[in-house]
Amino acid sequence: MKAGAIVFALSGEMDIEQTERLQEMLEIEKHSRILLDLKEVTLVGREGVEFLARIEASGVGIVNCPEYVRRWILSEKRRTRS
Repeated sequence: MKAGAIVFALSGEMDIEQTERLQEMLEIEKHSRILLDLKEVTLVGREGVEFLARIEASGVGIVNCPEYVRRWILSEKRRTRS
């Protein structure tokens, strides 16, 4: 983990409702270095993956990301570049 970063440790399912709430919290801390720790995340829906791809592209770090989510994020980034 990066020293001095604000870490959001997420758990459970990540769907549209959770991403909207998380976006609100990230806005409050937008001038800080932010890391999302996905170690305890059990399920990520399409909206969650789109959200993660978008915020990672904006500079938010993602750690302990499940492999299936990481592959899906990369796929989403390729899709949005096309």
